[in-house]
Amino acid sequence: MKKKYFLVILFLLLAIFLTGCSGGGIVTPANDEAAIKNVIYDWSLALNDMNWSKAKGYCINGSDMYYAVEQIEDLVNTLYALCNQVTMNVVVNIQDVSINGSYSDVYCSILYYTTYCSYYETDEVNGYLHLQKIGNSWKMY
Repeated sequence: MKKKYFLVILFLLLAIFLTGCSGGGIVTPANDEAAIKNVIYDWSLALNDMNWSKAKGYCINGSDMYYAVEQIEDLVNTLYALCNQVTMNVVVNIQDVSINGSYSDVYCSILYYTTYCSYYETDEVNGYLHLQKIGNSWKMY
């Protein structure tokens, strides 16, 4: 089972690396799309690492996504209090990226795998993530 997670994470890292090799220069819609995908993949990796401040850094402060990360953090902290061993894996499958100026809608599925106290839970969410370009950075809201 750990090998499967390792392969999924390795694949995501490879995808992030390959989409990150856009070369810089003039920002085009293709570069925006790659940047948007990188934000979402990096956000999921920060959740996997339980690096809450980094995960919130990919969100607009005070937005729904920002508070969603805080809720996940609170849940994990509660689970830690129960059994002191929690693992979380978040896998994102991006299916469509739509960019309209400084706003983007990304249709994707997000799989959450959580283990704690010898229990295993999984959940899948399908829907849109919304991003806004602030300066040169895309952030989820």
